[in-house]
Amino acid sequence: MRKLPVGIQDFQKLRKENYLYIDKTQYIFDLIQNGSVYFLSRPRRFGKSLLISTLDCYFQGQKDLFLGLAIDNLEENWDKYQVIRFDFNAERYVDLKSLESFLSRKLAEYESVYGINSNDFSLASRFDSLLKAIYTQTGRGAVVLVDEYDKPLLATMENEELNSEYLNVYKTFFGVLKSCDRYLRFVFFTGVTKFTHVSVFSDLNQLRDISYDEKYCALCGITHKELTSDFVPEIQDMAAKQNILYEECICKLKEMYDGYHFNEASEDIYNPFSLLNALLDKRFNYYWFTTGTPTFLIKKIESAAWQIIDYSYGITAEPQMLNDYSINSNDPIPLLYQTGYLTIKDYDKDFDSYILTYPNNEVKYGFVKSLIPAYLKTNEAIGALNVREFAKDLYSCNMQSFFERLQAVYANLPYGNQVKFVERDFHNVIYLVFLLLGQAVQNEVHHAKGRADCVLQTKDYIYIFEFKLDKTADIALKQIEDKKYTMPFIADKRKIIKIGVNFNSSVRNISEWKIR
Repeated sequence: MRKLPVGIQDFQKLRKENYLYIDKTQYIFDLIQNGSVYFLSRPRRFGKSLLISTLDCYFQGQKDLFLGLAIDNLEENWDKYQVIRFDFNAERYVDLKSLESFLSRKLAEYESVYGINSNDFSLASRFDSLLKAIYTQTGRGAVVLVDEYDKPLLATMENEELNSEYLNVYKTFFGVLKSCDRYLRFVFFTGVTKFTHVSVFSDLNQLRDISYDEKYCALCGITHKELTSDFVPEIQDMAAKQNILYEECICKLKEMYDGYHFNEASEDIYNPFSLLNALLDKRFNYYWFTTGTPTFLIKKIESAAWQIIDYSYGITAEPQMLNDYSINSNDPIPLLYQTGYLTIKDYDKDFDSYILTYPNNEVKYGFVKSLIPAYLKTNEAIGALNVREFAKDLYSCNMQSFFERLQAVYANLPYGNQVKFVERDFHNVIYLVFLLLGQAVQNEVHHAKGRADCVLQTKDYIYIFEFKLDKTADIALKQIEDKKYTMPFIADKRKIIKIGVNFNSSVRNISEWKIR
């Protein structure tokens, strides 16, 4: 059995302990040859830290670690440089001292090597002195690697005052890189988001953001070609364990973990963390979400009074909207894209806009599940949303039980002192229930006449739902007939069930449903 590098972020450990490595060093060589200051945004658990570690080993001249890799045949010099590495991911940021102490400790590590005693100076002055000392004593510019630069900013999004203080620290500290350009060999930043107001992006004129560069889309993550060429034994073992064909296993892996695009022309990229875990366990689980949906993201969605919609159908966004994110923005879409919950599906040249969707089923269903506590609020409402029981009702065509369960979910929702029922509240529960049901039954359909609110398909039945607010179930059924929502299924031998549903805002629950 080969060793899969699940959770391995240290390139030296990966190579010395003989873990499987998907060779990305051709990209690294190209980066080094064609620029010197870069920023890369990728979702969490996407291999950014391993990339930083690989760059660290390269610039330390550890040629033996790269034997047999692409860069081994490309690089001739293997010069050694002093690497200054900041890994913001390993700390907790609860006050201003937390950030300043972290930077001070990192500087002290390198100052002791170069005989610098500058405890009485500011962090920025110490950084400046360190870069100049390295250049003077080695005759070469320093390499600065910054991993997860945005961790302190994301951790303090709910604390506007502290967040502002962190931004000021960043401005003075990393602003040194601009004035010390001549003393630098290479600079590389990684993060989940690119914040508009972080001065490093405006002050460093030479910084190149490669997050959306087609050339480097596969720098992190695993391509479909890499999966099918480098993981054949693991896929065979997994297929045997799951009692499915080899080709079926690949299709299922693609459906669950593939689908990321970082450019309109990008090839599909698999989430490496989830893919490696699945191949190791030989199971199709939601691995990315076991690490937790970021709290800041759920709070941002709640504060935006956001209506849940099914992004399977796509949502339009302008390129500039995705490139930068303002902390004060109420629009969650850029943040959902940058954090990996939405990805580029298509590009509209005429209007210079992207079409965004969920990358894959793991993200889609994991994301929806993470929203349940935020939208249902009470344990009673959450408990009533038993997707397995809902699915059983559909498979047996027990619609009486199905709608009684749905009514129970609404009945347990806390409305507080809210006088007027908000239509969004009605839609959010509907979307949660039916999106989650998509794990057990198909719930996506498009056709020329538009689409029904929901189409669910089982082995024996096709359910076409239409929902109305403060109207009648008959009106909902009439729309199904008038819009000819059944047309795509005329030749299907399964039984078609048309269901009209009305929600009454006065009683705040489903008041009637009719089946035809």
